[in-house]
Amino acid sequence: MIRPLLAVLLIILASPVEAQEPILRTEMEATEAIPGQPVSLRLTILVPTFMPESPVWPSFEAPNLLVRIGSSGPTSQTIDGATWSGVTRNYLLTPMVPGSIDLPAQQIAVTWADPDTNAPLETSLATDPITVTGTVPEGAENLDPFVAADELTLEQVFDGTPAGMQPGDSLIRTITATIRGTSPIFLPPLLPSATVDGLRAYPDEPVIVESEDRGVITGTRTEKITYVAEGGGSGSLPAVSLDWYNLDTGKVDIAEVPAISVLVEGSPAAPAAPPRDWRVLTAAVIGVGLLCALLIFVIRRMRQPLATWMAERRAAHLASETYAWNALSRVLRIRDHAALRPALDRWAARSPGADPRRDLRVAAALTDLGAARYGGGSDEADGWKSLEKALTEFRRLARRRPMHSALPPLNPST
Repeated sequence: MIRPLLAVLLIILASPVEAQEPILRTEMEATEAIPGQPVSLRLTILVPTFMPESPVWPSFEAPNLLVRIGSSGPTSQTIDGATWSGVTRNYLLTPMVPGSIDLPAQQIAVTWADPDTNAPLETSLATDPITVTGTVPEGAENLDPFVAADELTLEQVFDGTPAGMQPGDSLIRTITATIRGTSPIFLPPLLPSATVDGLRAYPDEPVIVESEDRGVITGTRTEKITYVAEGGGSGSLPAVSLDWYNLDTGKVDIAEVPAISVLVEGSPAAPAAPPRDWRVLTAAVIGVGLLCALLIFVIRRMRQPLATWMAERRAAHLASETYAWNALSRVLRIRDHAALRPALDRWAARSPGADPRRDLRVAAALTDLGAARYGGGSDEADGWKSLEKALTEFRRLARRRPMHSALPPLNPST
């Protein structure tokens, strides 16, 4: 008998302890909704004492899901004859597209007062996993994009004279979509990008305004384009229409505004320059940058070998017969007596074959030139011409003769 009594006593003692823990209650009226329409999720936290701090609520954020806080406030309930205090929060979960959206379990941090000491205690409560499904009603499967509302209207306003524009005039087209029963963020872009010859379009950023009155969401989406006349032309700004699902009638309705004819007087404007393809320009800039980097790398690697090669080539040129002959020819042209002998000696040392200074014609020309300069003989100009002719002829013949080795033959004839 003692063991059963002890078991009953333990159960009795344990029950109040368990009953004193915070409680999380979840209420969800539905798990399916038309895209754009919310489902209600109510979370209620109850404690046996009070909560000195507000709970840390989950956000329930997920792709393609719009989350709003419908309401939040204190509450109280009677549990086992005792009044428990608490707080409740109502989430409005709105699927934005058809399909299922899975929400995993979320943690809620609760701070509450200990029943005996009023010391703050912290408890973590977990919600259950939730799935919210967006379903398209029958007959609205072809709507793209899908918009469901209680009411949807389009309004069009023009600021300007569409039928009598002159180059330089402007025309402002404004279209406003007014929706009730759904957030205006579900509305797609309204104004098309088409324009008219002679007009240039300057669109403004869309303006979205949302409000709520007694739980009913209303709002507007306003789009505006300014058209500036640049030259003569005519055409029409296209009509705007939007198919939407009427929640009140359960049918697909159409909201639309008509097209408008536009006439710009005057001669046609010059054709606009084609738009720049920034992708091509970016690729070209990157290519030029890579080419410059490669060129810099090659120059740095080849700078020293190239400088050495160029120095060797220059030294070889300065030591060549051609360089010496060009220097001698320059002396002959300017008839410089002081530079003649050094230039002749330098060329003679590099000239192939015999020494040109021992050639009879060259020696005779040198003798005549000296006699004309110092002895008062024949004209000095004739001496320069004779020397230039003799040297030129000697070089021509020397370059035509085959080169012979300066070494004696290995087997000389006897």
